[in-house]
Amino acid sequence: MITVIIPALNEEETICEVVQYAAGQPGVTEVIVVDDKSLDATVQKATQAGAKVITSTKLGKGASMKDGLLCAKNNIVVFLDADIHPYPEGTIAKLTDPIVQDSADFVKACFSRNAGRVTELVAKPLLNILFPELAHFEQPLSGMIAGKKEFLAHVHFYDDYGVDIGLLIDMHLMKARITEVNIGYIENNSKPWQELGKMSREVARAILSKANHQQKNEFNLEELRTMSMIRDQMEFAIKESLMGLEKMAAIDMDNTLLMGRFIDTCAEKFGFVKELIDIRSMDNDAIITTKNIARLMKGITLSEVLEVADSIPMVPDAVEVITELKDRGYVVGLISDSYDIVVNHIMRKAGADFSLSNELEFSNSVATGEVKLPSFFFNQPGALCRHTLCKTHALEYILNRYGIRMNNTIAVGDSANDLCMVRHAGVGVAFRSGNELLNAIADKKITEPSFRELLSVA
Repeated sequence: MITVIIPALNEEETICEVVQYAAGQPGVTEVIVVDDKSLDATVQKATQAGAKVITSTKLGKGASMKDGLLCAKNNIVVFLDADIHPYPEGTIAKLTDPIVQDSADFVKACFSRNAGRVTELVAKPLLNILFPELAHFEQPLSGMIAGKKEFLAHVHFYDDYGVDIGLLIDMHLMKARITEVNIGYIENNSKPWQELGKMSREVARAILSKANHQQKNEFNLEELRTMSMIRDQMEFAIKESLMGLEKMAAIDMDNTLLMGRFIDTCAEKFGFVKELIDIRSMDNDAIITTKNIARLMKGITLSEVLEVADSIPMVPDAVEVITELKDRGYVVGLISDSYDIVVNHIMRKAGADFSLSNELEFSNSVATGEVKLPSFFFNQPGALCRHTLCKTHALEYILNRYGIRMNNTIAVGDSANDLCMVRHAGVGVAFRSGNELLNAIADKKITEPSFRELLSVA
C-alpha cells in the first residue's frame, strides 16, 4: 500500500485537484497534506478533498517532507508537488512500480520539459565533478519522488532548495537502488529570476556539503576552482546584461490597489467602527496606534479575514498592468501597513512578486489581537528617512534585497503614510489621493480608478 505526501504552502488553487488525483490512484490508501502555515484556504480545501492534513513543525519544504514521513503508515511513500495540475495519467504508478517489483528502493521523476536553469548551470556540472555516478539523471532537482520508508527514514531533509538533490545524494551514499522514470509532460512554472541566485546557492551548498562529509573526499579541487571562476565571470556578465532591467514598482494596498481599506471594511462587518474612530482620534504614535487597532481584530477567524479581503474590489486593470510592468523588467510588490495575511493574499491575486506588511498573530486560525511590526519598517543606520517607522525603510530594505537603486523605483500611494515613500522614489505617484501634500510632492497624479497611466512612466 502507498502513502502520498504533499507539502503545501498557499496552494489553494490546485491542492484539491492534487489530493483527489492521488486518492484515486490504485494502491494509494493514505494522502497526507503537510501545511507549511499557509495563509490562504489550502488547509480547508485539502481537508474537504479528503486528505489528512497536518501542520509542519518548522517552516521549509524539507521539514514538511520529514513530518509527513513520520506520519505515514505505509512503507512505500510518494512525494508530490502541490502546485501541479493536471498530473500525467499513471504518475504514481510509474513512480511506485519499480519499488513494488523490488527493482528499486528510490525513484525520481523526470518529465517532458526542458530542465531548469539551476539544473543545467549548477546541479549537473557539480554532480559531474563530485558525484559522477549521478550525472546521468535528467532532472536531479525534481521533487516528485517515491521511496521505501526504511530508506527515507535515514536521509537528511534540508529546509531549503537543497532538499531534493540532498535526498538523491543520500540515497546514493546509502547504496540504495535508484532509478529515474519519465512521467510525461507537466506544466510547471519556472522560478522568477530573482529567486535563481538563492536557489543556486542552496543547491550548490547541499552538493558540496554532501561531498565534504564523504570519508574519501576524492573530488577534483582544481576542476572545482576552475568551474567557480567560470561561474563568477558568468554571473558578472548576467548582471551586466540586466542593468537597466532592474526596476521596481512598490504599490500601497489600501485605497490604492484595493478600492477600499481593509480595516475599515472589517470594522463595518464586525461592529467596531466607533472603537476604530476613537483609536485614530487619540494623539498616539504610529506604533501604539497599530497595536491598539490590532486588538480590535481579536477573535476574528482566518477565513473571515480572507472573506473581508476578497469583498473589496481591486482596481479593475491592476492585474493587467502589473503583468505588463513585470514584462518590462519590473519587480512589483506591495508595501502596506495592513496585515500580512491580507497583503499576501492580495499579492497573489494581483500577480505581484513580494509583499511587506505587519504580522498579525493567529492561534488555531483565530486572531489573538497581537501584531508584530517587522524590523524593516524601522529606521536603520544610514537610512534615507529619519522617521522611526516608515514605509521608506521597507522600500530601502526590499531594494537592497533585489539589488535595485532607489531612482529605478516607482512608488504608488494615496495617503499621508505613503508620503515619504512617494517622495524618495525615482517616480512618485499619488493615486486617487485626497491628501494635498501627497498630490503636491508626487511626480504624477492619477485621478481615475486605473493603473494604466503607470505605464507612461515605466
